[in-house]
Amino acid sequence: MADPRSSSPNDDGTADADDRPADRADATDDETADLRRQVEETYDFEAFGPQDMADMSPEEWDAAFDEEAWITGTELLDRVEADLLSRVANREVFARIERVDDGLLAYSDEGYAHVAPDGSVEGRGTVLRDVKPTVALCSMDDYDVPEPPDGEPLPDPAAVPEGGGELGNWMLQAVAAAQLLAGLGLIAAYVGLAGVTTIAVPVLGLLFVLFSLLLFLQVANARLSDTFRAAEYRDRLRAVGVGSDERPEILPEKYRDTGGEQPAGEIAGSDRETQESGRSERESETRETEDSRPSA
Repeated sequence: MADPRSSSPNDDGTADADDRPADRADATDDETADLRRQVEETYDFEAFGPQDMADMSPEEWDAAFDEEAWITGTELLDRVEADLLSRVANREVFARIERVDDGLLAYSDEGYAHVAPDGSVEGRGTVLRDVKPTVALCSMDDYDVPEPPDGEPLPDPAAVPEGGGELGNWMLQAVAAAQLLAGLGLIAAYVGLAGVTTIAVPVLGLLFVLFSLLLFLQVANARLSDTFRAAEYRDRLRAVGVGSDERPEILPEKYRDTGGEQPAGEIAGSDRETQESGRSERESETRETEDSRPSA
């Protein structure tokens, strides 16, 4: 006969409600703590990036981050905006950052991401991939948000230079010219001087000439590449509306109208001041209404 103390159900067929929930809660807490330790050993949160976020499972995410300690609301949007503006200024992310009525909008010519005050993110393309880890980091209180730049971090299309590294190009051209002159001199010496009879002289001169032509070709390719990259960059800037009020067609319809929106690159301090002013006015009106009521 089985030991009645080992039977899980009570005499009426119901489970022991006094011990089971506590035991399950303790087991769940222990499992969460073990999983949190594994996540901390696996991921480097000082360099947490999009790939780490993609590799992290939902269970690991819930274990690593305490929802009650997350930053949300306007403070989260301010932190995300400041972090994204810094990354755009450092050329880590290509996107325009703007405040909209229902949150924060980051977009490029290839995708967009919308961040809601509760921390939820929706969108598509590479911008969404870049914004998700930023929101995760900025929602943690111990993450130090970098100081954002002043104004628009993306340059005006007309201000983008045709190319860079001209000093390096001139140095390569000088070396190539010296090599060319040396090679032609060796060949001329073999042809014009009777005392130079060894075949090594024209061969060496030909090698110098070929090497100089290779350097000239490299300089030409670098300049063409810089020109094409600059032209492509200017086209992308125009496509996202830098210098104008236009927004790309990739955005949902409700975000294409720029009327009344805050310009990109401005931290929404003015919005916060307006909200605080409006809140103070409402509180003042409420107090006046309460004071005007007759006492009982």
